[in-house]
Amino acid sequence: MYVWVYHCVSPRAAPMLPSKTLEIMGIRGMEMLRRVAVALLAGLLSSCASARSSLPEMPALSLPFTPGPIAGDPACAGSWRLQDGGGIAVTPSEEGLRWQSLEGETGRFVFENDLWQAYSGWTEQPETRQLEFTCETGLSLYEGVAATRIEVVTQETVFSGAKGTQLAGRLILPAGDWPVPVVIQVQGSERTSALIHDPFQQLLPLQGVGVFVYDKRGTGASMGSYTQDFGVLATDAAAASAEARRLAGPRLGRFGLHGASQGGWVAPMAARAVKPDFLIVSYGLLESPLAENRAQTVQDVTEAGFGPAAQMAAGMLADAAGAIMVSDFKSGYVELEALKKIYRNEPWYRYAKGEFTGEILQHSDVVLRVAGPLRSDGTSWRHEGEPVLRGISAPVLWILASEDREAPPAYTRSRLKTLQYEGRPITLAEYPGHDYGMRAFDSLPDGTRQFTHFANGYARMVADFASDTPIVPSYYNEAIISNPR
Repeated sequence: MYVWVYHCVSPRAAPMLPSKTLEIMGIRGMEMLRRVAVALLAGLLSSCASARSSLPEMPALSLPFTPGPIAGDPACAGSWRLQDGGGIAVTPSEEGLRWQSLEGETGRFVFENDLWQAYSGWTEQPETRQLEFTCETGLSLYEGVAATRIEVVTQETVFSGAKGTQLAGRLILPAGDWPVPVVIQVQGSERTSALIHDPFQQLLPLQGVGVFVYDKRGTGASMGSYTQDFGVLATDAAAASAEARRLAGPRLGRFGLHGASQGGWVAPMAARAVKPDFLIVSYGLLESPLAENRAQTVQDVTEAGFGPAAQMAAGMLADAAGAIMVSDFKSGYVELEALKKIYRNEPWYRYAKGEFTGEILQHSDVVLRVAGPLRSDGTSWRHEGEPVLRGISAPVLWILASEDREAPPAYTRSRLKTLQYEGRPITLAEYPGHDYGMRAFDSLPDGTRQFTHFANGYARMVADFASDTPIVPSYYNEAIISNPR
């Protein structure tokens, strides 16, 4: 949901001196030590930035081994309509090209040893489905069904976000001259370029829906510094909405925002300013980022097989780690150290990871005080989503993944049902057996998950809601849908 990168530095890498030495150094010596520590840690953090953890890349298929250009080239991307009414979108990924059907089937193309290779889902297993694809000719056949590239109208733009920061965006509309719905894509915490990697710029036009995609500040082609300040990001999203409306002109039909993950906090904030016709949130939460970390930490211990006492203690550790984060690493260490002394030898302790709890527990206060602020992104840790959602009158579609390890949905599900009971226009859709990113998975013996495909009908549901098509439960086979009262 958000990114706090520090795990590349181990306790051994941190500059440490015996406490006796620290006592006799005096103020001047301590200042010298602090400067050395900052320099060393900054170098270490910089050198390992590329090792940041990330979601498994969405990338693979069985096709003729035809030579082509480097996989991942945006020029290879596009959308193809199948003769049987289905559709396939191809989007660049960090490992090649990821293809995705409207039914959620997916894989990746990789250009290796001067040949196109194809792999199923997120695995290294060769694709068994029949696909014929090259970058030059595009997709020509999928499982024996002919594919035709759809035509789109694309407008590139640069617009001003918060504090005048220049942001790069793109409006993509289905070819034609009639009005169409337009969806503003609001990114999560990723640092990659949405203009390159956001698959909805292929998936939505394939279904007759326009889309505006932009690189958030500090990423891709946009200026400014990367931030997780939701207020700043919401102002940027509102500016993106205004730019999309301007560019679409008379072709603008219904207009709304779609925020995924961290974008689920940002998009509703922007919606209060721009008054959209609809709002869509995918695997986002109503509780704060601090509460999310707590829920993840407790879930980690629960999934490891430990009971209520261990879960309660893990929650206390998460709260103490959160207090340090909120203080920007200035305070909270006494309380955390007291809890660590009590629980560090418990068998469940090593499973308490969360978003950042495990990383905080690994390091001494000296290391955290120096290195923590260097990696801070100004995250709005205490932001609560429900008060914002209550201020939105437009219809809302909120999509959850029931087995989400990144964004545990229990609290959000409960609150959304309460809001539905109050008569608010909220449609709640949940995909059982799916994890973060609306991905289905197989559970492996070691407890990890092997992702296999996207939720069947997820991409269709987003397009249908944007088009004001009723969300009928029977049409989305894998989803449990609760419509407004």
